[in-house]
Amino acid sequence: MDKIWLKSYPPGVPAEIDPDQYGSLVQMLEESFQKYAKNNAFVCMDKFLTYAELDSMSKRLAAWLQSRGMAKGARVAVMMPNVLQYPVALAAILRAGYTVVNVNPLYTPRELEHQLKDSGSEAIIVLENFAHTLQQVMGKTPVRHVVVASMGEMLGGAKGMLVNFVVRNVKKMVPEFSLPSSVRFKDALAQGAKMSFQPAQLKNTDVAFLQYTGGTTGVSKGATLTHRNVIANLLQSEAWSAVAMNRPPVVEHPVIVCALPLYHIFALTVCALWGMRVGAMNILIPNPRDIPGFIKELGKYKFNALPAVNTLYNALVNHPDFKHLDFSGLKLSNGGGMAVQQAVNDQWKAVTGAHIIEGYGLSETSPVATANRCDISSFTGTIGLPIPSTEVAILDDDGKELPLGSVGEIAIRGPQVMAGYWQRPDETAKVMTPDGYFKSGDIGVMDENGYVKIVDRKKDMILVSGFNVYPNELEGVIAAHPGVMECAVIGVPDEHSGEAVKVFVVKKDPNLTAEQLMDYCKREFTGYKKPKYIEFRTELPKTNVGKILRRALREEKQAA
Repeated sequence: MDKIWLKSYPPGVPAEIDPDQYGSLVQMLEESFQKYAKNNAFVCMDKFLTYAELDSMSKRLAAWLQSRGMAKGARVAVMMPNVLQYPVALAAILRAGYTVVNVNPLYTPRELEHQLKDSGSEAIIVLENFAHTLQQVMGKTPVRHVVVASMGEMLGGAKGMLVNFVVRNVKKMVPEFSLPSSVRFKDALAQGAKMSFQPAQLKNTDVAFLQYTGGTTGVSKGATLTHRNVIANLLQSEAWSAVAMNRPPVVEHPVIVCALPLYHIFALTVCALWGMRVGAMNILIPNPRDIPGFIKELGKYKFNALPAVNTLYNALVNHPDFKHLDFSGLKLSNGGGMAVQQAVNDQWKAVTGAHIIEGYGLSETSPVATANRCDISSFTGTIGLPIPSTEVAILDDDGKELPLGSVGEIAIRGPQVMAGYWQRPDETAKVMTPDGYFKSGDIGVMDENGYVKIVDRKKDMILVSGFNVYPNELEGVIAAHPGVMECAVIGVPDEHSGEAVKVFVVKKDPNLTAEQLMDYCKREFTGYKKPKYIEFRTELPKTNVGKILRRALREEKQAA
C-alpha cells in the first residue's frame, strides 16, 4: 500500500513507532513510577496521589490479589467511576499478572452478569454504590473474590468520613447490599502490606485488557488487548501529540482533565495510561454530567489537555460560567467517541482559543487509529490521518480495496489492533481480513492527502427511495442551527419511500418551532435528505461516555 498520508504528517512526527520497546505495560508503568515518583499522578476531590504512592499502593493490592491463589492471566473486573482507587486497581491487576476487565458501573444486573460470565472474571473491585447490582448476580458468575471501595476512603480523615456520610445517608447513593465474603479496599491494602509481592513474568503478547464494546451494535463482546497493543497506542499517541505538547511554553508535567469514564477505552488510554507515560497529573471527575460542579473543579487548575466527546464540549461551552476559566495552558482538546460537529468546534475555539482535534478509534484498536494534526488552523470535518505505524484501507463489500476517493468500509491495520474477540473466533473472523485489517463497520472515504472522512456506520445509514442518507451529515448541519442544542437522526419506516428521515432535537432556543427548523432543512438539504418528522425532546438517550444512542431511539419507535 502507498502510504499517501505520510506526506501530510507534521514535521517531527515519525512514520513508525517501536511497539516492542517495552516487554510489558507493567515495565512501562514502573518506569514512570520511578521517574516521576515525587510528582502528583492523580487528584480527585482535592486529594492528591503521587506516583510514589501509586507505586506503593498498587504493589500492596497486587500482593493481596496474588494471595487469592488466582493463576497468571486471571481476569479481574473493575466497576468504578473516576475515583482514586481506579488507577491503584488498574496498576495492581497488571502488576499481579492478571487481566483487567473494565465494567460500566451503571450496568443493569443482566448486563453485569453477561460480562462477568463471558470474561470468566474471578475477582471484582467495585465501588459500594454499585455493590447491590453485583449482589443480584454474584451466584451466577465465576466471581469468588470481591473488594468493595467507598467514595471517601482515599480522601482521609474527617473529609473522607464526611464524604461517605453524605453519599450514604444524605444523597442515599449506596443501596443496601450484602456481600459476606467481600473485603474493604483499605483492608485489602493493609493486608497486602504484610504480604510478599511477586513480580509477574509477563510478555508483551499477554492479555492486558478485555475491553468490552459498548454494545451499541449488538451483544457486547470483549476486545482482547495485549500489552503490546496498548504499548503501541501509547507510543503512537505520544508521538502524535508531541506537536501540541512541545509547543512553547513547554509544560514538564502536563495536567490532563479526565472527565470521560476510565472504564471506557478513550479515557483509559488517552487520559490514565498516556498521562502516566508522560508524567502528567490527571484530574479525575467522578460525575461530569454535573456541569456546574465540573466547571468549578476546572477552575482550580491550569489544565493542558481536555479529551472529551462532542456532547460534553457542547455542554461546557453552553454554560455561562465556562468562559471565565483560564485557558492559557490548554494545548490539546481531543475529540472522539462520536463525530465532532463544526458548530461545537467553532464555539469551543471562540471560547478557549483552541480547535478540537478530532480523532477516531474503537475498543478494538486500543483505541486511536486516526487523528487530525495537532497544529490545525481550521476545522477539517475529517477524522484525520492514520497515526504512526497504522494503515487504513477503504474496502468494498467483498473486502477488496477501493480506489482513492471511493466510499467503503474503513479498515485498520497496525500494532494497536486487538488480538481478536475474547473466545469468539467466529466473530473475530467476521471483522479481520486474511492480511490483518480490522473492518470497523464504519463507512468512509480517503482523500488524496490521506485524510479520512466518516460517512456513517453501516447500520445507521437510511435508505430513502433508493438513496443513501447518512445521519452524521444531517446532524452536523442541523446542530449548526442557532436554536438547536443537540440532535439525533434516525430512519423510520415509510410506505412511500421505504424509510423517511426523523430528527430528534433538544432546543437551545425555547422558542424554536418545528416549522422554522423544517424551513432551515429545506434550504440545506436536497429533497430525499430532508427530515419528514421533527420531534422535540428535553434530552436524548446517551451512553455513559455521552455518545448519543440512535439505536435506543430506533428501538423506541419500533416498540411504539
